[in-house]
Amino acid sequence: MDENTSLFDVSIVKKKLISSTLKEVFDALKERGYNPINQIVGYLMSGDSGYISNYRDSRNKILEFDIAEILAVVLEDYLK
Repeated sequence: MDENTSLFDVSIVKKKLISSTLKEVFDALKERGYNPINQIVGYLMSGDSGYISNYRDSRNKILEFDIAEILAVVLEDYLK
């Protein structure tokens, strides 16, 4: 029997979930013929979810996260 305690970091799971959601939204927007970078940046800057298509449930997926959380993940990934 292993008596070592395993640590579970919820923040790591959330970061991965945000990253995968952004990728899904990016792919869906591209598939629909939009410029995904422009659309996602428009949403992040304005908070207007109208920049994100409902296609493949993209809007609902991205709205699960606070914009500040999304920006923190993007910035952290960029600075790595």
